[in-house]
Amino acid sequence: MGEDLIPLKAIHHVELWVGNAKQAAYYYRQAFGFSQVAYAGLETGLRDRASYLLEQGRVRLVLSTPLSGGNGMSSHLTQHGDGVRDVAFHVEDADACFAAAIERGAKVASEPQTLSDEHGSVQHAAIHTYGDTLHSFISHDNYNGPFLPGYRAAPIAGEPVGLRFVDHIVGNVELGKMDVWAGFYANVLGFSQQQHFSDEDISTEYSALMSKVMESDNGRIKFPLNEPAKGRRKSQIEEYLDFNDGPGVQHIALLTDDIIKAIEKLRANGVEFLHVPDDYYDTLQKRVGAIDEDMADIRRLRILVDRDEEGYLLQLFTKPVEDRPTLFYEIIQRKGSRGFGYGNFKALFEAIELEQAARGNL
Repeated sequence: MGEDLIPLKAIHHVELWVGNAKQAAYYYRQAFGFSQVAYAGLETGLRDRASYLLEQGRVRLVLSTPLSGGNGMSSHLTQHGDGVRDVAFHVEDADACFAAAIERGAKVASEPQTLSDEHGSVQHAAIHTYGDTLHSFISHDNYNGPFLPGYRAAPIAGEPVGLRFVDHIVGNVELGKMDVWAGFYANVLGFSQQQHFSDEDISTEYSALMSKVMESDNGRIKFPLNEPAKGRRKSQIEEYLDFNDGPGVQHIALLTDDIIKAIEKLRANGVEFLHVPDDYYDTLQKRVGAIDEDMADIRRLRILVDRDEEGYLLQLFTKPVEDRPTLFYEIIQRKGSRGFGYGNFKALFEAIELEQAARGNL
């Protein structure tokens, strides 16, 4: 498609709709080390919701909650629970990107509009993607406010754990829909397929899934898409779809330059991670070879390691961060590898299945 691609610069922010944004902001500050930067709500003239902007490195999370029951947010939360509503893109020209996306078959979520305050103006538009998830287009060359129009500075410093930026965001879709949404990202947004994993690649004795990794033209945005595959018991994707009541964002992977320090701090802050069994580490050195990190630290902190032809990566996955077994986070460090931990899939699945069994959902 060449120059016809919609030029996405990067992920601008990820917005989560939550039942109580004030309390969620406290959780993300205390547990994940984010700093609160800005706020929008009744005090800033926003009548239907309250929103808090949190930052760490280049990761920006917006936590929003409804202020009444009649604006659609409350029914969304009743159906899906806390989770990702919008993965917003920073672009050069929001109006042009929106127009091109609609021309290629995207569905309108929000028509182009100019948002303004005393700090300048921002162009905004949005389209629908899988489930009730949105993609906003945001352009703001001359805007100098703390975030977006309607927000005011409301700084509360956190103690960062070393998270730098969003590495990738994973979406779960229904059986038979993975190719449909991979096609959407390819044909509408100009993404290319980076990797494809079949149910033979990602399976255990009990369950399986299939996945395709879609990547933006500049390589900065990566969206793996999962769908369930037939197995003896319910897969993690089926559990997610049941409790999210449909497709949505399964997890957000956050990149760090020092996963040892990051996991130590996160665990000390009370973040709960999946348990990786001891026998995973008995053969790890033989499987991945020499690594820079101390294997004793890797075992102690239960970090997963995988190597491919380009290098290796280290990763660990939190448990769901709300009562519904839906959204969770991945902490990842890359040492050359651009993959997604293919060699860890079986160990990861077995760890997830232990949690599913404890919930009575396997």
